[in-house]
Amino acid sequence: MTHDHDLVLRPTAAQTEAALNPPPGRTGGDLVVESLAGLGATTVFGLPGQHALGVFDALRRSDLRYIGLRVENNAGFAADAYGRITGEAAPLLLSTGPGALTALAALQEARAASAPVLAVCSQVPTAGLGGGRHGHLHELPDQAASFRGVVKSVHTVRTQSQIPSAIAEAWTSALTVPHGPVWVEIPQDVLLAETSIPVVTGGDTFPEELPPRPELTAVAADLLTRAERPAIIAGGGVVRADAARKLRQLAELIQAPVVTTYGGKGAFPWTHPLSLQSWVEDRHTTDFLEDADVLLVIGSGLGELSSNYHTFTPRGRVIQIEADLGKLESNHPALGIHADARLALQALLETVGERRTDPAAAERVREVLDKVRARITAQELTLEQDVLAAVRQALPSRAPSFWDMTILAYWAWAAFDAKAPNTMHSAQGAGGLGYAFPAALGAAAADPTRPVLAVSGDGGALYSVAELATARQYGLNVTWLIVDDGGYGILREYMTDAFGQPTATDLPGPDFVALAESFGVPGVRTSPRTLAADLAEALAAPGPSVVVLPAVLRMFAPTHLG
Repeated sequence: MTHDHDLVLRPTAAQTEAALNPPPGRTGGDLVVESLAGLGATTVFGLPGQHALGVFDALRRSDLRYIGLRVENNAGFAADAYGRITGEAAPLLLSTGPGALTALAALQEARAASAPVLAVCSQVPTAGLGGGRHGHLHELPDQAASFRGVVKSVHTVRTQSQIPSAIAEAWTSALTVPHGPVWVEIPQDVLLAETSIPVVTGGDTFPEELPPRPELTAVAADLLTRAERPAIIAGGGVVRADAARKLRQLAELIQAPVVTTYGGKGAFPWTHPLSLQSWVEDRHTTDFLEDADVLLVIGSGLGELSSNYHTFTPRGRVIQIEADLGKLESNHPALGIHADARLALQALLETVGERRTDPAAAERVREVLDKVRARITAQELTLEQDVLAAVRQALPSRAPSFWDMTILAYWAWAAFDAKAPNTMHSAQGAGGLGYAFPAALGAAAADPTRPVLAVSGDGGALYSVAELATARQYGLNVTWLIVDDGGYGILREYMTDAFGQPTATDLPGPDFVALAESFGVPGVRTSPRTLAADLAEALAAPGPSVVVLPAVLRMFAPTHLG
């Protein structure tokens, strides 16, 4: 009798030949790129550095496509977006010390947003490891320690024979739910030394699935079957699990209104009769969700933004489905189900009993949305709504968009119809500036068949202007909308509200159109009236472009301050 664990994958004739007669001149760097290619990688992002040159030299001998950015943090953002769009682990190649540390903020965003990024970084020579002060360039006492609190897992290599397995193990970690960034570091001498290790010809990994415990889904299904006023909060976990269709089936089955968090944009159809859209920072929505007798939370930890700044206090029974064990019941007591959203929704669809139709559910949704609209209308924010409508009009329905931490993005979180799952992304996971444009470049590298939109304020744009050179070099199909209000607009509002006047928020900046054109990227200055046409024209043209909108936008009033 043959058991599964007795099966051994036999090498092909070509693999045997490559193993017995590896080409000359290979190094540890070749083992890195061969391992990545064997796992299925086709595109890598990064920047060269002195200790990492062995990897970059090996790239020349590989079929991997390299997208080189100008700043390590931006390379991390590009890899983050590539991972979000493709669902694959995006390789990020970095060098020791300052290069590595510059990418920390991008890796924090990837961790917060569960984006699969595989960072491969060089280290000082092996003899310098261990915390001694040998004086190597870029030396840190413990480089990995800087990343342990940020990434999912850390993998340190000391010999060439460890490279294929370490990278495969890291790849598996990145793609095991919840997805996230991982860290592999390899000393300079290990990367540069010639190797007699056979060519890496395979590396299939099988990330484990995370099904729900059946006794828990049975209880959840019973609660939902008997609920009189069920409601659903759908977070980013629904999008990452590609579970939007199952979410819709369940919502329609139990007649439950659905609100999506900012990370869950597109998880539920915007105009569906049961859609509460994304107004999670509105007291009318908060009140409605608090009144649910059974609240199903899928793929969200109910953190600061998705709980209206922790003012949300559910009164009914909460069922929370979450792949990140640390987020389970971290903010509210619940029937906690540690599971992938897609598998948990499928289990609920198979076990929820028949419910009577509830025509009043859609009417309750309309009442909430009417109250939200009335609140916004009373604030006389026509300019902001017109600008957002112009962006939606210009952007093709399936084209992805990437939003920086800027006032227009805050509007978009609540009021923008993403049209489809996995098309709207922002830096709201960690809240860092400079995300939108380099992330959009990563998305354009992942799918060159669709235009990509990046939206920044002038403050955030100054973090990323160097990547205009990257966009031009690779001909990436990204249109960058820069809303120029002469400073950090949202911080200006926060400080004025809190202290009566702002400090350090005004930013005399460049002429962004002239700056773009100096990189060989076409630019246009637009107005709220011409924005839709100018943006549509830029998106339709191949290659990168910049559209600058001089405008001072305002935020809608918050409802969590009393």
